[in-house]
Amino acid sequence: MSDTNPNKGLPAKAQVQFDCHGQAVGKMRNELEVNMKLPFEEGPFVLATDEGSFHGGDATAPPPLALFVAGLTGCIMTQIRAFAKRLGVSLNDLNTDVRVTWDWEAKGRVYETAPHSFEIDVLIDSDDAQEKVVALIEAAKKGCFLEQTLGQSNTIRHRMKTATGWVDV
Repeated sequence: MSDTNPNKGLPAKAQVQFDCHGQAVGKMRNELEVNMKLPFEEGPFVLATDEGSFHGGDATAPPPLALFVAGLTGCIMTQIRAFAKRLGVSLNDLNTDVRVTWDWEAKGRVYETAPHSFEIDVLIDSDDAQEKVVALIEAAKKGCFLEQTLGQSNTIRHRMKTATGWVDV
């Protein structure tokens, strides 16, 4: 029997790192170049975001929240498809419906937001037993980088470049 382990040649543990450089162009458009840096290099992936008239943009690209929800949707779908092969679960068809809701509150001339809910409906057509399909979804949830990030408290560091160096904000 040949060795078909898809993890063969990879370390048992590694860090996965993506870097993104963004540049403001136009009214509200941002051009983004994303590169995977670890555990190996891939990219660049060139994306853009824009806003509609609410923020003074021209809607020439999806708003950042659309890319965020698309990333979450694509992440869980990718993990389900990749892990189905690894776990021997048949997939005749796969669809997902993802709903992400935030709370929004005006605060003077700006606003504040907070996450309200993340809901992922998975529609799998499989010839396998329900238990196998549930195990597949459970594995995919644990393998989805974005879902795992959203499921815990995170510290996000912001820095601002000044004439004398970087300042934490």
